[in-house]
Amino acid sequence: MLDSEMIKMLVEGTRDTLYMTLFATFFGYLFGLPMGILLMVTDKEGIRPYSKGAQRAYDIIYKILDVVVNIARSIPFLILLILVIPITKAIVGKSYGSTATIVPLTIAAAPFIARMVESSLKEVDRGVIEAAQSMGASVGRIIWSVLLVEARTSLLVGVTIATGTILGYSAMAGAVGGGGLGDIAIRYGYYRYQTDVMFITIIVLVLLVQILQSIGMMLSKKLDRRRS
Repeated sequence: MLDSEMIKMLVEGTRDTLYMTLFATFFGYLFGLPMGILLMVTDKEGIRPYSKGAQRAYDIIYKILDVVVNIARSIPFLILLILVIPITKAIVGKSYGSTATIVPLTIAAAPFIARMVESSLKEVDRGVIEAAQSMGASVGRIIWSVLLVEARTSLLVGVTIATGTILGYSAMAGAVGGGGLGDIAIRYGYYRYQTDVMFITIIVLVLLVQILQSIGMMLSKKLDRRRS
């Protein structure tokens, strides 16, 4: 049965899980959003410059980013956790705990976010981009005033998806002492055979995903109504 100490631990685990998820999502977008914009702009169907030399430079940038993103996305998260331990120690000073877990979560999330941002920006009507180009808008102006504005609903849906995915990753980090609900589920539900704790952590994780998903979809629908 659950006592007051166990309830307190579950509350703290929920707090740590949200802490890891929200900060990793923020830092994931801090790196992933510019990468996604670069992938879209430098693509052959992106905002291409007229100079052949600049076009070649765009091709090189796209190929490098494309390879980096594909490699990073292909590494399973549990392996990535172990792989980046030296980086985590260098940044945080330790490789365990909720704060340390934000580092591998960010590294795992950034390429995933970059692909989602690229996909969202490519949904923008090509005619709108060409109209902005014909009026002499710079690449920066097109990105800021056209692409990000027109794709904002899709981008917000992407934030919702990314947050749910990172939440799942944070639970997996419990296998190596990452803290949060995943750590509680493994230590008590798996090693000590307390199945009631295991089920409660699963229920809390499901509820968190549902709440975050509902908030994200509600905000995206509000943005859609404003556009219409």
